[in-house]
Amino acid sequence: MRGVTGRLMLLDTASLYFRAYFGVPESVRAPDGTPVNAVRGLLDFIDRLVRDHRPDHLVACMDADWRPHWRVELIPSYKAHRVAEEHAAGPDEEEVPDTLSPQVPVIEAVLDAVGIARVGVAGYEADDVIGTFTARAKGPVDIVTGDRDLYQLVDDARGVRVLYPLKGVGTLQHTDEAVLREKYGVDGSGYADLALLRGDPSDGLPGVPGIGEKTAAKLLAEFGDLAGILAAVEDRRSKLTPTQRRRLDESRPYLAVAPKVVRVADDVPLPDVVTALPRAPHDPATLEALAARWGLGGSLERLLATLRA
Repeated sequence: MRGVTGRLMLLDTASLYFRAYFGVPESVRAPDGTPVNAVRGLLDFIDRLVRDHRPDHLVACMDADWRPHWRVELIPSYKAHRVAEEHAAGPDEEEVPDTLSPQVPVIEAVLDAVGIARVGVAGYEADDVIGTFTARAKGPVDIVTGDRDLYQLVDDARGVRVLYPLKGVGTLQHTDEAVLREKYGVDGSGYADLALLRGDPSDGLPGVPGIGEKTAAKLLAEFGDLAGILAAVEDRRSKLTPTQRRRLDESRPYLAVAPKVVRVADDVPLPDVVTALPRAPHDPATLEALAARWGLGGSLERLLATLRA
């Protein structure tokens, strides 16, 4: 992170290549017929993001462990429905479409050859890498993700916003605190409490039974944060309904561990990487070979032209 003084763009890379995979037809193939729709789609995404937002620094953040053991120990259901195969000695294998899995190493090789910083840290998700880069940044930060969990990092005072793709990356929701208050009734710092109260089936988070998004927002508006809500459970004079009080009280074991699971880490041991936006390929020969092998064509050429500009 040394020398990071301008606008930093952080990519939730898996979120974006999943979107590219489902948004670009599988008929987009390499010369040997292998699908490369996720590869070319991601390159097109990055090209558009750089052209539209002109970051000074760019990091492709990776899931070195998409389901960290320390989160599973606290909430065993965490992402359990997405496990394809469990591994005792390392990260569990995630369910990924058969024609997407082979494209991920290609994406990684192309990013490396272009010279775009790519960071994943053992034992952590990309969200945690993003959280740590954001915490250490000295300038404004654009987080590009299709995962609402990262709304918790939005901070107007520090210039941290989430660019949330609504359609491709051509139509982005520029998520600041005003957007969060309008949509969810909370600011960035309150979003994690909202998420853990309402739960999230896509991440295997049970939430508090009977407390959905609107009720969670009302409770946070009334009592400030999770600690304030739990204090209200103890205070018989508080305005909790008897049902809410009972359900929150019964959910104390979950609420005791959920914050650590839901909140992104901000203390990941990041490697020392060059985050500056590359103006020329880091490894031209390798990149030329990758372009020919995988038929990256216009997608790569457009990105390189944008980086040169």
